[in-house]
Amino acid sequence: VGPTGSGKSSLAISFASAIGGEIVNFDSVQLYRGFNIGSAKTPPHERHNIPHHLFDVVDAQLGYSSGEYARAAKSVVEEISARDRLPVMVGGTGFYLSALLNGLPELPQKDDDLRKRIETRRGSLHALLSRLDPQAAQRIHANDRQKLIRALEIRILTGSPAPAPNQAGLLTGFRITKIGLDPPRERLVERLESRTRKMFHDGLLDEVRGLLAAGCTGDEKPFESLGYNQAIRHLRGEVGLEEAIESTFIETRQYSKRQRTWFRRDAEIHWLPLFGDDPQALPSALAWHQQVQRTGN
Repeated sequence: VGPTGSGKSSLAISFASAIGGEIVNFDSVQLYRGFNIGSAKTPPHERHNIPHHLFDVVDAQLGYSSGEYARAAKSVVEEISARDRLPVMVGGTGFYLSALLNGLPELPQKDDDLRKRIETRRGSLHALLSRLDPQAAQRIHANDRQKLIRALEIRILTGSPAPAPNQAGLLTGFRITKIGLDPPRERLVERLESRTRKMFHDGLLDEVRGLLAAGCTGDEKPFESLGYNQAIRHLRGEVGLEEAIESTFIETRQYSKRQRTWFRRDAEIHWLPLFGDDPQALPSALAWHQQVQRTGN
């Protein structure tokens, strides 16, 4: 784990190669087909023949919930383990990783017809949820439309408030090594700025044009993510190119801070003050992994 730009994918590939592992993604944007440059998805020719799972598994129009991710990831890690290989999780979406490791309550599948009715309802969705499920309403911001719709959907389909998170089931049968990358912040910021400019230079706008030509509208969930949001706004004539690049860099830097905060809450993570491509990163990660597997802590 670690902030965006810290080199997680690089370390994961070398780590998996050293221990007979396979990569399992928990980056929410890399799940989507066609969203490659803006999500910093490792190109196939750079994967060194290491199997990669849960990349390019869903179309932008369909969306993907944390519950769907947790079920898919659980199936994948169990299948990898059954072949005596080691699942190596890598990504930056902490909530997806938590959904897999800590579980989520059993919830109903999405109901598209019900969702459409909720979406077209007049009035405040947050006010409606406050009446039907006050505790859920306290956890969800009034402007987070996606979560409000899901909470109302659960309440209407089940006739009950959403179950508490502590009713979720833990992932069992694995001894888990948790490794975090925490490179020097000034150097990380420099890399983020360089990567942002390279992303636009290397064809992000053409990638987005291709997605639109293939049937996307630009309003799908992955277009809300960093880089894609700014690219869409630029192509729509709302912002200039330099403004789009600068906005992407600033928001990426802010996002990296939020990722640090999220992952720092987990006391089981062993932090390396390095980038993933630092020569000391792999031996340090392997040494910690061997200690955890030998002693359990």
